[in-house]
Amino acid sequence: MANANRPGGLKPVSYLNGAPYSGQARLYSVPVNSADLYIGDPVTLSGNADVNGLAGIAIGVAGSAIIGVVVGFLVAPPGVSLVATNIDLTIRSIQASATVVQYALVADDPNLIFEIQDGQTVPTSTANIGQNTNFLIAAGATDYSDSGTVTAATLTASDTANLKLMGFTQRVDNTPAAAYAKLLVKINNHAYAAGTGTAGI
Repeated sequence: MANANRPGGLKPVSYLNGAPYSGQARLYSVPVNSADLYIGDPVTLSGNADVNGLAGIAIGVAGSAIIGVVVGFLVAPPGVSLVATNIDLTIRSIQASATVVQYALVADDPNLIFEIQDGQTVPTSTANIGQNTNFLIAAGATDYSDSGTVTAATLTASDTANLKLMGFTQRVDNTPAAAYAKLLVKINNHAYAAGTGTAGI
């Protein structure tokens, strides 16, 4: 059966020791006039913070260190009352047009393993496991969808690449080594880990 072309960014699924991911995340601020952010987007430190000292984030850059992946947003800054406020809970993004600091939840543990859709020009083969790749932040995400991020079009052995291929998602609706397969990856170039990363094998 052909794999569905349904990118959703990076989705945390488990830890390197085999424990399942159960929703842990850290709160970060999103500075005014940042790029659009969606659930599943890889992010890095922006180099600033909000007035309370909560670290800021920005969209990640291919080939550079990242801190993790957006898994949610706060509908209002911490401590702000939502009484008598109408909230659209279907919105799954932060828009660049925002005029106030906003807040995102980021899965930032260096030992997390994520699922991501294969974006290779030639589908990733089982022989490619252990290689590295960058992510590609593709267009097409909307206020009401998850990230369109997939893996980049080529593999690399570079130790500065964002992601390390760990395997294929073991699920009946996922055919390995075929177009749009769902891959398991670990952040290789993590800002909270020692050094840059390890070379692909």
